[in-house]
Amino acid sequence: MTDLVIRTLDESSAHLFRTMPDPLALADRHRLVRYRSDWQRIALRDGRTVARAAWWARPEDPEPLLINWLDVAEGEEEAGAELLRSAPWQTPELELDLPPGWREDPLLRAAVDSRAAVARMAGYTPLVERFIYRWTPDCGLPERPGRLVFTAEPDDAVFYGLLRRINSATLDAHARRAVAEGGVDHAAQEDLDVFHWFPSPRSWWQIARTPAGDPVGIHIPARNPSGPCVGFIGVVPEHRGHGYAYDLLVECTHFLAGQDAEFIGAATDQDNFPMAAHFARAGYPVTRERVNYRLDGTGTA
Repeated sequence: MTDLVIRTLDESSAHLFRTMPDPLALADRHRLVRYRSDWQRIALRDGRTVARAAWWARPEDPEPLLINWLDVAEGEEEAGAELLRSAPWQTPELELDLPPGWREDPLLRAAVDSRAAVARMAGYTPLVERFIYRWTPDCGLPERPGRLVFTAEPDDAVFYGLLRRINSATLDAHARRAVAEGGVDHAAQEDLDVFHWFPSPRSWWQIARTPAGDPVGIHIPARNPSGPCVGFIGVVPEHRGHGYAYDLLVECTHFLAGQDAEFIGAATDQDNFPMAAHFARAGYPVTRERVNYRLDGTGTA
């Protein structure tokens, strides 16, 4: 086997990234994503691209936050792993986006298995599998239940306190990982940092309260670099069991629709059955699936 050549692309060579088959339809999935050419890398053997990966963040961020595009040719798993291992950025997370029902298609299953092998060989372990949603106006606006009062809150400390309570008992794998690493304070601050990272107005953040004024939870309508999204939905433990997460999701949808959103992206862990049921009830179709991997070894094999 001939030697492997790994290169980071630039504007003049960015077209080389598209010189591989795309069995997982990642080009379609990421058609709205803006990639910096110098955050894209390919591995070549005999002049043929045998592996590729793209790192992602906002264009103005100094370094990428995660890997969200990974492809490898059959039998070139080691080349793909070396492509990741030799990168100048050791990003902690890798996202593998997948077509719905990929396990039932032998060809898709084989493509996923080879990419999963690359991730493991490069030191990434599975953290969680997620559903990816995309609401459009054709889905219809769900009716507001009208049980809660939603208001803006300018004080980050109020959100921080509610996030501590929400993350003290949560089904979200990322939050559980953050709690395991540094406790509920760390998890709450990590969420706040993400909220501030969104390039959408801080004034969009909202707290949900009962008519009597008791805080129930928060929802974060947001825009990420790809467009409008449900940034966060969370209910404090003492108010769970009443389906309030649905009320928050509906309000978040109405808020973003009121901002003329042509679509709304969202995601939830596949084993968060209550939240998945709320998305289905609110008319959010599953458009993709995703496996999140962590480099730090806090995932589960």
